[in-house]
Amino acid sequence: MCELPGVCHDRAMPRVRVLAIPAAASTWQRYAYLVIGAALVPPFGTLAGFVAPALEGGLGEAAAWGLAIAVCGVALPIAIGMLPAVRELEIGAVRSLLGVQIAGPAAIDAQPSWQTRRRSAAWFVAHLIVGGVIGSLTVVLPPAVVSACNAPFASADVQLGQLDATVPGGAGSAWIVPLALLSPLALVYLAAAAGALLARLAPRLLGPSPAERLAAVQRDAIRLAERNRLARELHDSVGHALSIVTVQAGAAGRVLEDDPRFVREALTSIETSARNGLRDLDHVLGLLRDDGAASRAPTPTLTDLQRLVESSRLAGIDVTTQLTGRIDEVPQAVSREAYRIVQESLTNAARHAGRAPVRLRLDVGAHDLELELTNPLDASQPQRAGGGRGLNGIRERVTSLRGHVFAGPDAGHWRVKVRLPLHPAP
Repeated sequence: MCELPGVCHDRAMPRVRVLAIPAAASTWQRYAYLVIGAALVPPFGTLAGFVAPALEGGLGEAAAWGLAIAVCGVALPIAIGMLPAVRELEIGAVRSLLGVQIAGPAAIDAQPSWQTRRRSAAWFVAHLIVGGVIGSLTVVLPPAVVSACNAPFASADVQLGQLDATVPGGAGSAWIVPLALLSPLALVYLAAAAGALLARLAPRLLGPSPAERLAAVQRDAIRLAERNRLARELHDSVGHALSIVTVQAGAAGRVLEDDPRFVREALTSIETSARNGLRDLDHVLGLLRDDGAASRAPTPTLTDLQRLVESSRLAGIDVTTQLTGRIDEVPQAVSREAYRIVQESLTNAARHAGRAPVRLRLDVGAHDLELELTNPLDASQPQRAGGGRGLNGIRERVTSLRGHVFAGPDAGHWRVKVRLPLHPAP
C-alpha cells in the first residue's frame, strides 16, 4: 500500500518551501532598480515644498524648511517603509532587478514584527538615498558632458549643464574633454557598485528575522506531521479494506463451483469492506482538501473494534479476542490510535499469515492500555527482516503517545505487543 506521494520519506528535517533562485541580475537591471528609487524621491520634496511655506509665518523660513524636511523627507519615508505592502513590493523588485533570493511574506506566512518593519524602513530609506544620488547624476551628467566637450571651442566661460560650475573656454580646456567622456562610464561603475552593495544588504534588511524563520519552520513541521498522520490513516484504513477484499476474492474464486453459499457471503463482505474503504478514503481526501464537512466525519475507535473483528472473520481470518476492562473509558486520542494499530496488525496477518489463527488480547488498566496480537509462523516460509510501511506506521503511532511497542517473531509466533499510557505526561 503506497502512501501519499512525497509525504513520509524524509523525517529527519522538516520540509520548508523553497523559492526559485533567480538568475544573476545584470548591471542595467540594478541600474533600473536605482532609478526606481530616484523616481520615488520627488514626491517627498514636492510635499516639503508645500508644507514649508505654510509654516514660515509662525516659525520663520529656516525653521519651517527644517521641520518640513524632517517630516516629509525623513519621518514620512520611514513610516511608509514600515508598511507590509511596501515591504512586499520591495521584495518583488529586489528579486526581479537585483537578483536576490528573499523569502517574502507569503513564504513566512506571518505578519512582520516591529523589528522587521524597522529593517524594512531602513531599506526603503537606503533605496531612496542611493537611488536619488544615482538618479540625480544620471540627469545632470549628460548635459555637463556635452558642455565640457564644447568648452575648447568656446571663447567665453562655459557652464557645465545644470551645474553651477563653469570652465574657461578655449584650447586650454581641452584636458577636460577626456574626463567628461569617461564620466558616464564611471557613473555606470558607480551604479553597479551601489547595486551590488544593496544586493548584499537586501537579505539582512528585507529577509525574515531569525524568530520568523523559526516560526515558519515550526509551522511547516506541523503541516508535515499532519500530512504524515493522514498518510498513516490512508495506509491503515484503505490498506486493510483492500487486503480483506483480496483475501476474500481469492477464497471465493477457489470454491466458486463447490460452495456457492460461501461465495455469496464473501461477495457481501467484499462489498462491505469496499464501502468502508471508500468512506475512509473520502474522509482522508476531504481533510487534504480542507473540506469542513469531511473533517467532521467520525474516526473509528476501540468502540468499533467488534465490527473490525467481524469483517476479518468474514475474510476467513480466525480471530479470537480477550478483552479486559472498559474500552469505552479509554481517552479518544489513545482509542483512535489503538484501533488503527489493531487494524494494521490484522491487515498484516491477512497478507502474510493467510488463514492462520490470530489471537487478540486487549487489557485496559488504570494507567495503561496493553494490546497484543499473535499468530503462528509458518516454519516453511522464510522470515523477512525488517518491516514495511505498516510496522513503521505502528511505531509512529506508539511513539506519538509515548508508549512502547514490540513487533517481530517470538517463540514460533509473530507478535505485536503495545503498551500505551492512558494519560501521557506532557
